[in-house]
Amino acid sequence: MSILEKFSPAQRVTQAIESALRQGVRPWAKPWRDEACGAPLILPRRANGEPYRGMNVVALWAASEQAGFTSPYWLTFKQALALGGQVRKGERGSFVVFYKELKSEDQATGAAEDAEMKLRRILRGYVVFNRVQIDGLDGRYDPPAPTAPQTPDAFAARFAKVPAHIRYGGARAFYAPSSDHVQLPPKAAFIDTTQFYATLAHELGHWTRHPSRLDRDFGQKRFGDHGYALEELVAELCAAFVGAVIDLPSEHIEDHAAYIHHWLGVLKENPSAFLTAAGKAQAAADYLLRLMGESTASSPPPE
Repeated sequence: MSILEKFSPAQRVTQAIESALRQGVRPWAKPWRDEACGAPLILPRRANGEPYRGMNVVALWAASEQAGFTSPYWLTFKQALALGGQVRKGERGSFVVFYKELKSEDQATGAAEDAEMKLRRILRGYVVFNRVQIDGLDGRYDPPAPTAPQTPDAFAARFAKVPAHIRYGGARAFYAPSSDHVQLPPKAAFIDTTQFYATLAHELGHWTRHPSRLDRDFGQKRFGDHGYALEELVAELCAAFVGAVIDLPSEHIEDHAAYIHHWLGVLKENPSAFLTAAGKAQAAADYLLRLMGESTASSPPPE
């Protein structure tokens, strides 16, 4: 048995993420192609075109960053064979996870009372390979051609649909739960329009935590505690997930080194907490995308 096989599914799926963070890289903020500086990330997709969600998105972004993969498509060994492909000898797969519902022993023996309470969700996982690691596949799974960048007006139209109260002024960007408003520096203070909207996406990620919306609370008390680090992680990932759908590069003007240190501490103490944060971030992104009129619905590989 390998060392990785001794790890829990949560530990295995965070391996590439932890490795990237230790190198000072946030895989959800890294451009998909180094030569396309500022390019938006692309959601990783299954063989049928359905996008991955939550923790799997971050794990596969991290694996792509680490190995230099350029295709968003990921297939199991059997899927590759069924499509006429073959994973090259010696290629190392990437781990993804899913929740499987199991019935309790009482249900198995026929007890009907409290049936809903007796379902358990167990984290399971499997290995996938990037299209770049597979020979013999047709062009449907090749890296996508670069698309024209979105215009500032297109971003403005999307964010205008989010009914958040936004104030401008000062030199900091933050969300204030007590007054339920987002504070941003003046637009002119940002390096460019993309930076402005990426920062806005991050703060709107925090905005979704309000009790009237997603009611999210990690119990954060001060800068540096795990609750604070997890909430920051949710906002970062939320902005990245939103950006991958609307073609907005993910970036935020913060002390990244400090946050990376805190996130590594979270990973060390409890890998499942990182997985939970990714799930909360996906829920926040879905919330914002619905307001924007966008969708992350599956789409088939191009013909």
